[in-house]
Amino acid sequence: MTVPSARLYGVPMVMTVTGPVRLVLVDDHEMVIEGLKAMLAGFGSKVRIVGHAVGAERAVNVVDSLDPDVVLCDVRMQNSSGLDLCLALRQRNPDRKVVMLSVYDDEQYLFQALRVGASGYLLKSISSDDLVRQLELVRSGESAIDPGMAARAVDTASRLKRDEFWPGARQGLTQRESEILSYMVTGLSNRGIANKLVIGDETVKSHLRSIYRKLGVSDRTSAVATALREGIYQ
Repeated sequence: MTVPSARLYGVPMVMTVTGPVRLVLVDDHEMVIEGLKAMLAGFGSKVRIVGHAVGAERAVNVVDSLDPDVVLCDVRMQNSSGLDLCLALRQRNPDRKVVMLSVYDDEQYLFQALRVGASGYLLKSISSDDLVRQLELVRSGESAIDPGMAARAVDTASRLKRDEFWPGARQGLTQRESEILSYMVTGLSNRGIANKLVIGDETVKSHLRSIYRKLGVSDRTSAVATALREGIYQ
């Protein structure tokens, strides 16, 4: 890896950073963290896990104290958002490199991750070899995006430009979030939405938190008002 370090007679000089990528893991399930540790155990010469945090609440202090090269973070956690964590870490240190690792292959999450300054978005189905390679790329200053998602993101961006997408897509809402917001506009309760979509109450609440964040509001009434004001739903 090379990074700019100084200038000699007006010519940029670079210094080579050697050693393994110093990595901090963040997830709301300790089992996932232990699985990642096991997954990367055979790559000690390339990646060194210097710490971890169970949940985003503890992650800021852990990252501040350890100052890793890369933070590998889940996108959605039970009581918080990896996107919010990424934004907070980047606000504290604009050079902080955060890579999202998720089971969600929805390109809208990719757009949101890039919008808050993430250095990459990878899927949990990634192989250990590819994960190590991507982490090394991120440390060197490049972006790491799942190839399949990157291809779909280009198509999505093109369709958004042509207004060929679902209501709320321009605000970053996923199709499921758009569907939930439409039911909110019609007055359905959380339980009513859950029954309609055959999902759990907690899943609905998780989607609502994401909708509020993307619309820049803090409650259901404001979300509905914004949806109507912005013409998302008539």
